[in-house]
Amino acid sequence: MKNFFNPFLALSFLAIVLTSCGTTDSGELVGASDRPDWKGISPYGMVYVPSGTAHVGNSDQDITGTYIQRPQRITINGFFMDDTEISNNEYRQFIHWIRDSIAHDMMGDFDENGNIDWEMELDLSDESLADMYLEESFAGRRQTNVNLYDYSYQDVDWGAAARARPEGRSGEGMAEYVDNTPVNIYPDTLVWVRDFTYSYNEPMARSYFSHPAYDNYPIVGIDWKMARAFSHWRTTLWNSVNETLIEEFRLPTEYEFEYAARGGREHAQYPWGGPYVRNGKGCLLANFKPGRGNYADDGGGYTVPVDAYYPNDYGLYNMAGNVAEWTVTAFYENANSFVHDFNPDIRYNAKDDDPIGMKRKVIRGGSWKDISFYLQCGTRAYEYQDTTKSYIGFRNVLSFTGRSINDF
Repeated sequence: MKNFFNPFLALSFLAIVLTSCGTTDSGELVGASDRPDWKGISPYGMVYVPSGTAHVGNSDQDITGTYIQRPQRITINGFFMDDTEISNNEYRQFIHWIRDSIAHDMMGDFDENGNIDWEMELDLSDESLADMYLEESFAGRRQTNVNLYDYSYQDVDWGAAARARPEGRSGEGMAEYVDNTPVNIYPDTLVWVRDFTYSYNEPMARSYFSHPAYDNYPIVGIDWKMARAFSHWRTTLWNSVNETLIEEFRLPTEYEFEYAARGGREHAQYPWGGPYVRNGKGCLLANFKPGRGNYADDGGGYTVPVDAYYPNDYGLYNMAGNVAEWTVTAFYENANSFVHDFNPDIRYNAKDDDPIGMKRKVIRGGSWKDISFYLQCGTRAYEYQDTTKSYIGFRNVLSFTGRSINDF
């Protein structure tokens, strides 16, 4: 058989292919060639909650909650969620980052661009850092000047940006809808004394955040803005060491929390299914206030480690009990009557001088000091955004970028 292979023609064809792929020189529409590669991520300590639908709302015949927990069918996009509540030691990483940035600033450790040079070694006992501590000591230990531990995060008023008409804009782009929100991020350790009058909780106030025995316990004494500041810092931390940018770490919406708490179980009363708070052996399934106040019956008088008890079917721990958790959602009694059924949420970033009723934020999951009703997946509760409590913590979520994993 005659061989029709022509090396010259093959090389010419290869040259044409190589010069036309990935460039605009050929006149073809091939897309921009300088885009980063995206293969998805799997954030450490997070699990994927798949896209889907669920019936949310009241799980029991509760007359008083009929109009604030009206049953509704919703659809939620997939997202990553921390498998546990944020622990004391995880939040301490944030504290240490703030501490080190203050120290570097005091020492003048800056690079040629005016940014902090994190490669410079720190000696926190250096006398030039004396202003980081109070003059008075307590029990022989230097006391940190917590007033220095400030952090500013950005708030974007997306609603205002969406409503604005081009002729009404100032020309500054999104900058005109961005506010820098400063907040002191050091946890309020005195919540253990403040929350419970005529109760001896001073050991918890002294030790809960500082002692290594509680490193894996949920952070408390955090208000809503402090939780959001942590989320912003966590995003910045990721983007500082990873080439591929991600969606921001954030607080979940209340319906993302409820959807995740149900663990894919339709009409589940509790994250483990329900309708009981004990298993077949009589063991309690969460950390809450059983009976008439036998706090220790579930194995924990106060909080317990963030990975205590069994996770739900999504692999999420303590979606009921231990500490109630902040959501990003503003609390309105009748919200179920007008929120959308696709990724429902309602927000209002209250100002300091707003009426107190405008500062309510939804908390979910119930806590170690609550009765079992507050542990139910459909139970809504609230706390004021500028309030710190010994029974409220938080965890982060991260919106999934692209088509849902469960669709592939």
